[in-house]
Amino acid sequence: MTATEHQASQNTNLVGLSRAEYRGAPSTLCQGCGHNGIAAQIVAACYEMNIVPENMVKFSGIGCSSKSPTYFLGRSFCFNGLHGRMPSLATGALFADKTLEAIGVSGDGDTASIGFGQFKHLIRRNLPLVYIIENNGVYGLTKGQFSATAEKGLELKRQGVNPFTPVDLAMEALISDATFVARSFAGDPKQVKEIIKAAIAHQGIAVIDIISPCVTFHNHENSFHSYSFGKSHEEPLHEITLVLARDEITVEDFESGTTREVTMYDGSTVMLKKLENEYNPTDKHQALRTLEEAAENNWLITGLIYVNPNVPTLFSKYNLPDTPLNRTPTSKLRPTAQSLEDLNQSMF
Repeated sequence: MTATEHQASQNTNLVGLSRAEYRGAPSTLCQGCGHNGIAAQIVAACYEMNIVPENMVKFSGIGCSSKSPTYFLGRSFCFNGLHGRMPSLATGALFADKTLEAIGVSGDGDTASIGFGQFKHLIRRNLPLVYIIENNGVYGLTKGQFSATAEKGLELKRQGVNPFTPVDLAMEALISDATFVARSFAGDPKQVKEIIKAAIAHQGIAVIDIISPCVTFHNHENSFHSYSFGKSHEEPLHEITLVLARDEITVEDFESGTTREVTMYDGSTVMLKKLENEYNPTDKHQALRTLEEAAENNWLITGLIYVNPNVPTLFSKYNLPDTPLNRTPTSKLRPTAQSLEDLNQSMF
């Protein structure tokens, strides 16, 4: 029996770990939240790719999405930062140790609003990072306000009608020269997993926009009850909301080049379209035309939209040494008095 066959028989991968060893803490997100499905596919992808958890670092900002790293790769170090500032954290950490694999998890509010500038600059620097956007169109932690990706005309009970054109994060990544751009739907686990695996293997920034339905704020007609007399007399310590348990929205696998209509919890629908097998993800002009056509037809394009593996990463542009900076001795990092004197003299 080969080593591979032995490990398979023991339900472990090539680094001797079981799938359970890639999981994190139990989720505290709403039951049926698409973010949970994404976390499960990150677990599956890392297990199948034989990632050593201690060699991968996780980053997040603020929001429901940014709680997600708690639920996968419990043995990996995680840094949960300020709202919209995850790209800065990732850049600093990976500059210090370029040998690490890295996953950043963000949301549509964290990326498309307060973090939009950092998102764009991270892309143009081509930092080797898997950047997952868990996109639900609302600010789930602050009672479901419209985010910048909410579709124009969307009506929510407590928010009214959204009058603004949405930000298309896949389009924004593409026009910012991202070297890997993909989009998927949290209810299509097979596709999500394969895209994540491709993103991990990519050398450069890999942006994945994953549509992840919010089970709470897209269907709240009968979720809340209030007592007028009690409200007028009580002094609440905090607000309590009952979120009814729901099944996660999933879709059966469907053929490339075809569309599939998916009904959300509030009765609205999303039209998914898988890219054709003949689609060339290395053609940037075709990618832009495809996204524009999708916007005109209200399609949600899923799959690998664009990839360019030939662009130098941030590490290459700065000619970082093979030894990570955080393991380089001080004697090599600190210039000598003579070298500083020579530098000063060269300026005059």
